[in-house]
Amino acid sequence: MYKWIYFLFLLSLTLHTGCNGDDTTNPDLPDADLEDKVITENLSHPWEMVWGPDNHIWITERAGKVSRINPETGAITIVATITEVEARGEGGLLGMALHPNFNATPEVYLVYNYSKSGTYTEKVVKYRYNRSTLTNPVILVDNIAASSIHNGSRLLITPDLKLFITTGDAANSSSAQDLNSLNGKVLRINLDGSIPTDNPTKSSPIWSFGHRNAQGLVLVNNKLCSSEHGPSNDDEINIIEKGRNYGWPTIHGFCDDGSETDFCEQNNVVEPLKAYTPTIAVSGMDYYNNGQIPQWKNSLLVATLKDNTLYQFKLNNAGTEITESNEFYRGKYGRLRDVLVAPNGKVYLATSNGSNDKIIEISRGN
Repeated sequence: MYKWIYFLFLLSLTLHTGCNGDDTTNPDLPDADLEDKVITENLSHPWEMVWGPDNHIWITERAGKVSRINPETGAITIVATITEVEARGEGGLLGMALHPNFNATPEVYLVYNYSKSGTYTEKVVKYRYNRSTLTNPVILVDNIAASSIHNGSRLLITPDLKLFITTGDAANSSSAQDLNSLNGKVLRINLDGSIPTDNPTKSSPIWSFGHRNAQGLVLVNNKLCSSEHGPSNDDEINIIEKGRNYGWPTIHGFCDDGSETDFCEQNNVVEPLKAYTPTIAVSGMDYYNNGQIPQWKNSLLVATLKDNTLYQFKLNNAGTEITESNEFYRGKYGRLRDVLVAPNGKVYLATSNGSNDKIIEISRGN
């Protein structure tokens, strides 16, 4: 328990003032050699990875399985199989978050797709972990439209105990601009499912809108950064701001032509930090600020599906620009769904090839 409290203390020091890192990076430190190895395999479409207070990697698999992986041995322990999950195309069991004070409040938050009276639907459910399985499901958000594509969905709990949820447009692009729809949004709720009083609109969980399909979400110095799939153009890395419009489907990437400029000015649209054309299929994202790999300090690490590559996006000290981009492991492991930074500075990748999927550990070489 003390180890977990210490980790939360370090996390609170690291993540506390903007989508930027601290200015403690020592440019004189030599780059570390990187070692990568497979720690476990024979998974099927792993989607989310979360570091647990038990020093295990908690994962979801799209067909409905929640497991714990021992990073030292690769041993997998199944926690639960959510039987009502219905995997269709890209849909199924997706994001997961653990309560920040998990030892005292062992709650697991999941978002998944299921059939609700014959309609494919997405919901967010809170479970209790009884040291062996998940019990006592409580629905926090329901009636989010689902589809075989564009379902989001990452979950993130902030230090002030708010739950952020990314939702996709579920193949109905107009819903992203519709404030009566929960699709194409970043949502923000309390951990009991109620609406925070300081949300942009009273009684609405919508925090930001105009999103196509955000599959990466990370808190960096008290600001949210997201990675979002574009169509055939303009994958985006964004800073998520309260109440702001991110433009989809009218705006792709930057406001860089006449019609887009007019819409952006009239609708308070936020431009991305970076956009990629052709798309690379950005997915899970985490923030690296550990001295174990000095060259990655103050960087967003982003897993990509179509590009089969781990991207490093170095941030400036103000967090307003990506100053450097580097690529790692191109094509070595195939499609990459998620990336996780552990407290000890090791990094884990989850593949999404659909057959013999793997968890890969990246560490500092000797």
